[in-house]
Amino acid sequence: DIWLAGDHYKWRAMRANGIPEKYVTGDASPWEKFHAYAKTVPYTLRNPLYHWTHLELKRYFGINKILNGDTSREIWEEANEKLATPEFSVQNLLINQRVVALCTTDDPTDTLVHHKEIAKANIPMRVYPAYRPDKAMAVHAPEAFKKWVAALTAASGVDCANFGGFIAALTQRHDFFHSMGARLSDHGLSSCPVEECSEADAATIYASALSGKTVTPQDAARFASHMMFFFGKLDASKNWTKQLHLGPIRNNSSRMFKSAGPDTGFDSMGDFSQGEALSKYLDRLDSTGELPKMILYNNNPADNYVFATMAGNFQDGVVPCKIQFGAAWWFLDQKEGIEWQLNALSNLGLLRRFVGMITDSRSFLSFPRHEYFRRILCNLIGRDVANGELPNDMTLLSATVREICFENARNFLGLALPETP
Repeated sequence: DIWLAGDHYKWRAMRANGIPEKYVTGDASPWEKFHAYAKTVPYTLRNPLYHWTHLELKRYFGINKILNGDTSREIWEEANEKLATPEFSVQNLLINQRVVALCTTDDPTDTLVHHKEIAKANIPMRVYPAYRPDKAMAVHAPEAFKKWVAALTAASGVDCANFGGFIAALTQRHDFFHSMGARLSDHGLSSCPVEECSEADAATIYASALSGKTVTPQDAARFASHMMFFFGKLDASKNWTKQLHLGPIRNNSSRMFKSAGPDTGFDSMGDFSQGEALSKYLDRLDSTGELPKMILYNNNPADNYVFATMAGNFQDGVVPCKIQFGAAWWFLDQKEGIEWQLNALSNLGLLRRFVGMITDSRSFLSFPRHEYFRRILCNLIGRDVANGELPNDMTLLSATVREICFENARNFLGLALPETP
């Protein structure tokens, strides 16, 4: 459960290896699923999963054996024996990885009840929500949208019968998230919607969706555009950081979407045109002084130079690298993809101002993937030193690595943090 439940990277590898879905997201026992993954590991050579798997076994459990079908039982028993001890509680696993803060991704309708309980606990790290309002734009699916608006009404206590109430409710939830320590928002989109849409038009489209009428793709895009500008202004008003994750094609397999649902490993890299729409979105917010701090993540490496150069267009001369070209994300979260991102950022921006790594594995044992990033970063810098392209100045180089791997994120995100470990 702690290792495989939710980790779509491992699920995709298992399916590619011919493992039936029963042993991936189905009703097989935990041991059967673990054994099925163990038998897959020898086939992951040169896939980052091979490195991640063994780093995770080593860093959490002190297990230095190679995982395969033959060693799976002894590794299973040793890991589970340790998981049963107090030293392997959730909190101690986080302490072991020196986690200072982590952020969850939460819908505006979420009560954040777990965050309230965690805030009361005497733990040495901070856990904060992040505002993910993508469902507020889903007028293309009126029935699901109506249910979500009903949940928003219940969570906010604001009547959403009209568009004004809808906006007020989303603002109220944003205020609530802020009171719970949130300082980040997040969007996962194929590309940035920037079609023209007045508030009156948005209100008309909203009313149509709420009444169950079909909304055309053109009107859905216009409505999403209006909402994205609203969310940008909302984040800027509280000095939040907005994250834009752009580029995937989601739920490609309709067959598996029906049986396994969303976010189960059936998404792929998209080839959407990103530059012009992203430019319009950033410029419109910037022109009114309402552009929040922002991190731009691309899903297709073809957009590396587009995103890296776009970030440079909208710096404000006050916040260092206010618009960031974010870390190699999702399918790019591997040695080659990470090096491509670091090289593009270095060539076109300021590497030393980079806020560093992010992982979306949904696996609680995935923190060594940050170590994987650090190793790649240090190897890249080390090669430059060996080639005479950077000075062999450990004071300069160590400060650069330390800032990229911790200090820049701490300073940029504005989270209330405990004393650093």
